[in-house]
Amino acid sequence: MARLARSILIFVLAVACRDARPAITHRVHDDFGAPIPLDRHPRRIVSLNPTTTELLFALGAGARLVGRSEYDVFPDSARFVPSVGPAIRPNIEAVLAAKPDLVILYASDDNRTSYDRLNAAHIPTVAFRIDSIAQFTRDARLLGLMLGDSARAARAVDTVEATLARVRAMTASLAHPTIFMHAWNKPIIAIGGGSFLSQLVEIAGGRNIYADSPVPSLTVSIEDVVKRNPEYVLASPDAAPKIRASPTWSAIPAVRAGRILVYDTLLVGRPSVELGAAAYSLARLIHPAEVK
Repeated sequence: MARLARSILIFVLAVACRDARPAITHRVHDDFGAPIPLDRHPRRIVSLNPTTTELLFALGAGARLVGRSEYDVFPDSARFVPSVGPAIRPNIEAVLAAKPDLVILYASDDNRTSYDRLNAAHIPTVAFRIDSIAQFTRDARLLGLMLGDSARAARAVDTVEATLARVRAMTASLAHPTIFMHAWNKPIIAIGGGSFLSQLVEIAGGRNIYADSPVPSLTVSIEDVVKRNPEYVLASPDAAPKIRASPTWSAIPAVRAGRILVYDTLLVGRPSVELGAAAYSLARLIHPAEVK
């Protein structure tokens, strides 16, 4: 399960008002710049994005799902939806065989051809990126409008935002240690300031050493990490033992001192309805004595 969670995280990185209606009164567009159809409510949805699949269940639309990607396994009920294969460069024939009246793609450049093919087949298709908390909020509300239940979407967003605000208040007066957020080893990929993960660490009372980079993730050198000298290294359960045992990583003082924080990839690895709980878990990890 940890390996699957890490795969989902890499997928998310690499392809790195109470009612919603008054907030969206003009024509809205997806992350490929195309208009989003809000005048009809889909009944047969193929969602090829772990975040939107989880959101659809949270919005009470799980029964409308007729297809998902192999990465879409949250909540557990999603596993009962037939998988149509990859989320990036999906199997178009398998998607069409599900007879959807809406397809939701991850807005990666690798998916543009699939996006165009589906639209050419007259299948309404939208693409959402959802790399940041703000994108989650916006797209959750848009999904609510598309489903015809903006009030339920607003409640889901409000719940997440309220929990994030509580965690931020818990950590506001605490020292914010600097943290290197490890995503991949060869090459070394760090989490950048454009990722929800960086935002969660900030809310949880830490400071991402690569928060100055606007991208969700970036390739870095071990020398640059050493130069930035983080107080902690944040890593997945799979990566942490390798970092501890590596002579290369021992060049970082935090690693030599054993200051490696191992986070719950199943909870923290995707920008969806568990964002609040993810922030709280990181706050307890970074500030174990102060956050209970």
